[in-house]
Amino acid sequence: MMNVCTEQTARLLLQWYDRSKRELPWRMNHDPYRVWVSEIMLQQTRVEAVIPYYERFLRRFPDVFALAEAPEEDAVKAWEGLGYYSRVRNMQKAARIIAASGGIFPQNADELRKLPGFGEYTAGAVASIAFNQPVPAVDGNVLRVLSRLNCDDRDISEPQTRKSAALQIGQWIPDGRAGDFNQAIMDLGATVCLPTGEPRCGECPLQQHCLAFAKGCQRSYPVKAPKPERRQEKKTVFVLLHGDLAAIRRRPAGDVLAGMWELPTVSGWLSEQEQREQLSGWGVRLQNNALQQLPAAKHVFTHIEWQMKGVLIQAAEPAGTKGLRWITPEERSGEIAIPSAFRAYLRYLP
Repeated sequence: MMNVCTEQTARLLLQWYDRSKRELPWRMNHDPYRVWVSEIMLQQTRVEAVIPYYERFLRRFPDVFALAEAPEEDAVKAWEGLGYYSRVRNMQKAARIIAASGGIFPQNADELRKLPGFGEYTAGAVASIAFNQPVPAVDGNVLRVLSRLNCDDRDISEPQTRKSAALQIGQWIPDGRAGDFNQAIMDLGATVCLPTGEPRCGECPLQQHCLAFAKGCQRSYPVKAPKPERRQEKKTVFVLLHGDLAAIRRRPAGDVLAGMWELPTVSGWLSEQEQREQLSGWGVRLQNNALQQLPAAKHVFTHIEWQMKGVLIQAAEPAGTKGLRWITPEERSGEIAIPSAFRAYLRYLP
């Protein structure tokens, strides 16, 4: 990767950041816990969506000790709606390690990477923002900015491209402003050097240094190999009710959303006869012998797309059912987290 970044471009970038940086709740201070929570939440999730979750999570778990001591279900419930629940489970594992060391975070990226859930990016972000360590934090925004600055036609999804970008950034992190520099490039990518539509080149402090702008080919970058098509899976979702009680169950280990509570779901689009057979297998007796077919819905995971059909059932009684837990509305709004994959059918619950 050609290195067009110079001391001048670094200075221009920081001057722009000082004028234009986004006011975000996790930037109120450099507390490593707050920085860490925000960086984990921001993976796979837009800033605007993260803010209310972040503020609610910090109220529930204000420090690493509170997160470490909480039951896992409480942490997962606080994460409800953000998805990718392995993130919060790894956070809690790391929190318990940090709490056992007196709540002191490792201050360098190498040590941070030893903690559960700390990859190259997260370790660099926490080390630079919280502790001002001169290490890069390369995310998709950074890769996009650098690919346009350099007219770099390498695939940004390749590890070697990311490694090269980290080396370039690492050479030009100014003394004393490592966190600001990393956040400045991220902000530039998020607000000016946009991924879709027209990048706002007229607002870019690095316009005069950008090879893609000079050649008029900004939208040709970054280069990224097309993602493989998501595997499509058909599911039948059972909305089982008895008065104000609703049935849920644990998802099996080794599956998507393993260990999470779900509306009882089986593979395939079951016919009405097959639905009745499944209910009989669970020991569910129908109150009025009727099955109400619900509208289809879908949920997209990273590599899988669920195509769901729902069915609403009024059960005669919850006693004697197998593998199901019947919960009240208070339990669902309080302690029980049900993934957003089932959002389309949760509205039928009391």
